[in-house]
Parts: sequence; C-alpha cells; structure tokens
Amino acid sequence: MSAPISKSEWEKLRRESTEALPGIVAELGLPKVLLEYQGDTVAKLESGTSLLVIEKSRRIGLTWGLASYAVLRAARAKSAGGMDAMYISYSQEMTREFVDACGMWARAFNMAAMEAEEFFFADKDESGDRSIQAFRIRFASGFEIVALSSAPRTLRGKQGLVIIDEAAFVDSLKELLKAALAFLMWGGQVVVCSTHNGVDNEFNTLVQDILGGRRKGAHTRIDFDQALMQGLYQRICLVTGEEWSPEAEANWRQDIIDFYGDGADEELFCVPAMGSGSWLTTPLIEARMTVASEDAPVLRLDLPDDYLQKPELTRRSLLAPFMEELREVLEGLDEEALHAFGYDPARKKDPAVAKLLRIEKDLRRVSALTVEMRRVPFAEQKAICRDIIMAAHRLVGAAIDATGMGMNLAEDLGREFGIREDVDGAGLVWQVSLSSSWYNEHMPPLKTAFEDDTIALAKDAEHVIDLRAVKIVRGIPSIPPEREGEAGKKRHGDFAVALALAYFASRMEWREFAYRAAVRKPSRFEQKPQADESGWQDRPDETTGGFRMASLRRSRGTF
Repeated sequence: MSAPISKSEWEKLRRESTEALPGIVAELGLPKVLLEYQGDTVAKLESGTSLLVIEKSRRIGLTWGLASYAVLRAARAKSAGGMDAMYISYSQEMTREFVDACGMWARAFNMAAMEAEEFFFADKDESGDRSIQAFRIRFASGFEIVALSSAPRTLRGKQGLVIIDEAAFVDSLKELLKAALAFLMWGGQVVVCSTHNGVDNEFNTLVQDILGGRRKGAHTRIDFDQALMQGLYQRICLVTGEEWSPEAEANWRQDIIDFYGDGADEELFCVPAMGSGSWLTTPLIEARMTVASEDAPVLRLDLPDDYLQKPELTRRSLLAPFMEELREVLEGLDEEALHAFGYDPARKKDPAVAKLLRIEKDLRRVSALTVEMRRVPFAEQKAICRDIIMAAHRLVGAAIDATGMGMNLAEDLGREFGIREDVDGAGLVWQVSLSSSWYNEHMPPLKTAFEDDTIALAKDAEHVIDLRAVKIVRGIPSIPPEREGEAGKKRHGDFAVALALAYFASRMEWREFAYRAAVRKPSRFEQKPQADESGWQDRPDETTGGFRMASLRRSRGTF
C-alpha cells in the first residue's frame, strides 16, 4: 500500500476537484445535514443490514451520524420498526457525548423526547454488587436510547439496536459480541465500528472474518482522506467560521498526519499495525497441495531471448512441443465441471502465469491447469490464454491483471469474450486493476479457502515460494518489490496473483447460456478440409456455449 499523498499533492487534488464541480464551495452555507459517508452508513442500516462492521479513521464524526440513526430508530412506533437503541464504548466521556448528540438530533427532528437523565442500576460481578452509570433518553414511542458500559452482561436480557463504538479498545470484544449478536435473532441490529488497534486485535479478526466470508455481515471502510474528499474539513470550517480553501485543507490535513506520526496509518488510514509476517504459512500451503500432478499439470514454456529474431519455421518448432502438450491437457478437462480462469501477464523479469480452477459440486476449488511462460511475446501469450478460455468447459469468468502491460491483453481478450464490469454483466473477462484496496478486499476469501480446506492445488516448490512471498504490509496482503530465486529465474509471487485472480473469478455471480446449433450438411460440391504442410487442418469454425470458437488445431496454426 502506498504512503499517504503529500501536502502539495493533496492541495492540487482538492483544487482540481472544486474546479471540476463549480459552486460546491458556494453551497457550503446550505450543506446536507449528513456528510456522504455518514449518510451512506445510515442508509445501509435503514435498508435492513443486521450486522454492520465499520473500519474508520479517528474523529471523522461517524458517531455523530450514528446518533441520528439511533434517534430515528428509537422514536418510531413498534409497528414502524421502532426499537431500543444501546450505545457501548470504552469510556464514560464517549457515552456522554453520544447521548448529548442524540439529544441534539431529537430536538432537531422535533421528536417527543424527555430530558436526558442519569440513572443507576444494580450489577453484580465476582467481587459483589456495584453500580454502573448509564445514560438514557426516553421517547414517546415507548423506546429509549441507553448508553451502557462495555461489560458484556449489560446487554443480557435486552433487545434492539446496539452500537459498539471504538470496539477495538473495549475490554472483551469477543464476549461483548456474543451478547450483542443474540439481538439478531429477534430482528435487532448490531453496529461495530472502530479505529484499528493492531492486526491481532479481535476487531481486525472480525473484519477479516467478514471479508473472508467466514461470518455473515456487511463491511465498510472510511479513512481520513475519504472523509476529507466528502467534505469533513469543509464542515469543520462551516462550524468554526473559518474560510475553506484547498491550501487551508492541505495544511490542516498535514498537521493531523504529522501529529499522529508513525501511528497515522492505523489512526487515520485504517491500517492495523504490528503486521509484517507471511500471509500464509508453509505447512498450511503444503497441506492444500493434494492434487496429483497428472490431474493438475503445471506446464512451463521458456523461450530464448532472441525468439522474435528467429525465422517463422524455427519459432513454430520451438512452440510445437508445448502446444501439443497443452492440447492434450485441454482435451482432458472435465466437461461437467465449472471452471474459472486467472491470468497475470508478464514479459521479461517475471513469468506470466495462467491459472485454471475447477469448481466441484461441493464448491471446492481444485487446480485444473497452470501455465507459466517466460520470455513469451504477448501475441503468443494471448493465443495460449485464448485456447484455455475456449477449451474450459462451463467457464464462469476470466480475471486478467489489467495493470500496466496487461491492459492491452485484457482488452483484446475482453473484446473477443465480452467484458465484465459488474455482477450483472454478460461477458466473461474481468479487467482487474490490482491495488491495495483490491488485495484488501479479495485476498481474505482466498486465505479462508486455505484455512477451511476448500481449495486444492498441485505440489510445486516454486508455487510454495510464490504464496510465501505474499506479506502483510501495513495490514494488507501485498507482494513486496523484492524478487526471489536465481538470476534469470527470479519470481515475484506471480502464481499467487494468478491464483487470487482465478479464485476471484470463481466467486463472482455468473449466468450460463447454452444452445444446440443446427448442423448443416455439406453439399456434394463442397470439398473436405485439407491439411497444410505443417499438419494443421483449416477447419470451419465451431459454435459452442454461446461463443464463436475456432478449433484448437486451427488456433495453434497462428504461430
């Protein structure tokens, strides 16, 4: 993940954004009540999200926005979805601030609310009786907003909406979640939001469980720069009476980043600290390498540096053995199984890797084929990948790294097989721009597959090296720039990227279309296809699965 942008870059970005949207500054006098990220959070909860987990930056006003939702929910009649709202955090000052914000919203909404009051109730622990201070607002609906301590027992016997704020800092989040999640059984809602407090904290574990698909729930992430882009500092200027400008915002932003120093990544940019180890352990990787090599071949093509300078006949002869081996593997693919394809292009320093996964009936992802290509020109790479895509039965998707040099290949294959831009698209090819945010969202499900034994690979020492190359960098699975291996054969986690892309494609929604084409009998005047001197037959195109597909024998003749 790249470091936060500099002060001058931020000033330029904000100036350009305001110039691109004329009048935005002039409209600050009549702003929307909630900033965009605050409103989006409330909208998710209004839509019925039962468990919402939010990674957030410090002091962006999200608690203030959540207070508005608590008032809206508690002030409703039961028939309209009203319920009690409970707020929990690690400090009494935060609970008092939350109730004060709720009181402001109640007055603003002109709700029938009583005065905020303090009350005490008996609570027992192992040491005996003690009093826990709490705050509440009662509404005419019969429901109330209550701010409680972070002791898990304070939730026992209650029902409604519970907001756990700065969850990474409460004493026992795991036990608190056990009590809170029971609310979901009777239609309640649970909101867990926090700044990070280390990669091993229970809050980060909850985030990774949701991103990895281990736990149901919705997830959102709001970092400092996102809040600023959506008007945080402009709102601060509105409240304080100061004049907003790109220069003033850039200065203020830099002051905040400087104040947090080494902790800025965690405090402001939602990156949990203390993480720098390997993403997967070697024993775990090897435990998932259970597929026999003949059932999941790893084919490697290594061409000489002067390949393009050689005569065409020589180039054909260099490719022929590999293409024959590839053809045999493709002809042996399971015709009944679903497949997913991932492709990480490369040209000189690193191998290009194409990965084909088979999706079994129990949804286990099993390696079907891996192709590695070193010093292979892009035209040949594209043709090889085209053959794999065409031969893979019931292909649900093909994800291609479209970052940098891969863009042209992704475009060409997308033009032929259709481009997918969202889950509702009809094409096959996902053009993926690899970034820290993509890794953060889509690597956790792959790790979950390793941990839950729902993925199976072929044994290969170099693939172990690639998967071990993925590190936790600033809290996000990433591939460091260093390469491993001897000169001329160095690796850069290439198999890990191709596997992640194939696994991503296997998880996306897809639609299957099929038809049986009418076969036209050739007339007696038509000649049979003839083989040329190279042995390839010039056969008519065949139509299968909704795509126009040339035969493998013909496609091989393109080199």
